[in-house]
Amino acid sequence: MTAKPKLRIGLIGTGFMGKAHVFGFASAPKVFDLPMEIELATVADITEEAAAAAAAAFGFARGTADWRSLVADPEIDVIDITAPNALHKEMALAAIAAGKHVYCEKPLAPLASDAREMAEAAEAAGVTTQVGFNYLCNPMLGLAKEMIEAGELGEIRGYRGLHAEDYMADPAAPWSFRHDPAGGGALADIGSHALATAEYLMGPVTEVMGDCVTMIPERPDGRGGTRPVEVDDIGRAFLRFANGAQGSVEGNWIATGRKMQHDFEIYGTRGALAFSQERFSELHFYSALDAPGRRGFRRIEAGPDHAPYGRFCVAPGHQLGFNDLKAIEVAGYVGAIASGGAEPFGFRKGLRIQTLVETIQESSRARAWRTVA
Repeated sequence: MTAKPKLRIGLIGTGFMGKAHVFGFASAPKVFDLPMEIELATVADITEEAAAAAAAAFGFARGTADWRSLVADPEIDVIDITAPNALHKEMALAAIAAGKHVYCEKPLAPLASDAREMAEAAEAAGVTTQVGFNYLCNPMLGLAKEMIEAGELGEIRGYRGLHAEDYMADPAAPWSFRHDPAGGGALADIGSHALATAEYLMGPVTEVMGDCVTMIPERPDGRGGTRPVEVDDIGRAFLRFANGAQGSVEGNWIATGRKMQHDFEIYGTRGALAFSQERFSELHFYSALDAPGRRGFRRIEAGPDHAPYGRFCVAPGHQLGFNDLKAIEVAGYVGAIASGGAEPFGFRKGLRIQTLVETIQESSRARAWRTVA
């Protein structure tokens, strides 16, 4: 039996998303027949002690406090970036210059101009990229897209999307990198997920009317004082799609009581769909073709008929989890690296989402509709 080629991973950052990426790398080879063998080579953190602890906890061979040495290491094939948003560009460009494939958690970069530079550099170097939008890997979103494209909803008229959480709802919560104007704000941080889902299901957004508001104007700075907040706590937008449909999205990180509400509703001439991330192994379908007196939203539960659910569990209705979606994302990315084929959600698509974010922000400032480039 021929040994599979190795894919050696260098991870930068060990916070929430760093751990999620590690779980994806760990479980993907056990769930999927990957064309390459994943090896956790080196992890970088802010101190040598933290890096050593992370290496031991996550199963990496080595730890380092110098991410640049990780990027320069000829033994590493993929640089995985889960550091704060404002650092993505420098790290990614260094990795691309070193000939590495790059896996970067969203948002790709604080500015669309930065994201464009990153995408163009990756394309020129011929490396394979991935931006972490793992909610799109949910089999139920795949089913929704399939139903829309098959015409089961008829002509699509309307879309409503929402990503709401409450991790910034407490005004006593300190100012953090998420509040940095160079890479923060609710629209960029979580509204980007709502925008990615909207375009995945509905196709291109052509025009936007934005409304980005700051509800908590200052936060503790950690030194006994306060620091002004210059980014949005809530970012909303009306949307016009190329297919003629109209819609809206919202990114809200002060939605008290919401921990993970990533929802959408789609309305067509023959039916409708409703989905909530809070019950993300379910999709609800309404058919206008049902007989009068028999109409209503029916629940479709995820099961082996909805690939790749069956690789995780042979029984329907037993549900997937957040980290399972990361495993699906990793599998798609590894397949693209091995084949040299299309990237599932590469830097060019990450640029697209950042372009939408910036166009909505500019529309909000101008209080006017804006055409998306």
